[in-house]
Amino acid sequence: MRTPFPGMDPYLEDSTLWPDFQRHLVACLYQILLPGLVDRYTPRIVRRSCSTGAATPEEEYIEVRQRCDQRFVTLMDVVSPTNRTTDAGRQAYLTTRREARDGGANLVELDLVLQGTPMQDYSREHLPEWDYAVTVTRATQPERHEIYTATIQKRLPRFRLPLAADDRDTVLDLQTAFARAFDQGDFSSRIDYSRDPAVPLRDQDCRRIETHLVGWHLREPGPPHEEIARAAYSLWEQEGRPHGRHLEHWQKALAELRRRKEI
Repeated sequence: MRTPFPGMDPYLEDSTLWPDFQRHLVACLYQILLPGLVDRYTPRIVRRSCSTGAATPEEEYIEVRQRCDQRFVTLMDVVSPTNRTTDAGRQAYLTTRREARDGGANLVELDLVLQGTPMQDYSREHLPEWDYAVTVTRATQPERHEIYTATIQKRLPRFRLPLAADDRDTVLDLQTAFARAFDQGDFSSRIDYSRDPAVPLRDQDCRRIETHLVGWHLREPGPPHEEIARAAYSLWEQEGRPHGRHLEHWQKALAELRRRKEI
């Protein structure tokens, strides 16, 4: 079974699933890229370490180099939850990016993460709202960003991967790579859709996720939105109206209402 979502599956941000998913996604992107580049370029999968205390996870990304002289042409990197939520992970990612930029490479960032702080700090003013983005920065125009976006409700985008200045771009379909990675990792059997994803979501996205999962018969219809909102508000008041715990109260209220329904 494929993911019940039309694009990215937010359940994959679980810390027990993401590292394996990222490896599969990078491998699938590499497999899709290789046939069209092999004559002139040498793409390869590279690993970096992100020391986060006791654990030292490895993250994979793709380098594309000129076959004739091994000149660094393009970096394609996948942002992880570790990059967006820890100082060590962020610095490891930014170091990879800085070294590629200093080497004159094009930069392609695939950000499929909802939690934490985005790696890109460009303004979103006058841009449509999005959850996921591919950001392309060409070596010839380092201050300009090409942004390809998607929301939880839409398929992941196709995007242009820049190569050498005298060569045309190659087009990658991120949704195709994602679907292949999801299938190869057998994530449909590893995700528990009866619970809520472990990522911060807006109320409207919670409702849409519920609709998707009920439609796929992966979850029983939950309590009405208004009932959850009232219960979450009550919890917020009981705990002294703390700031920044909206998601926690919402999830607690939903879990309690579901428990009562099962009794």
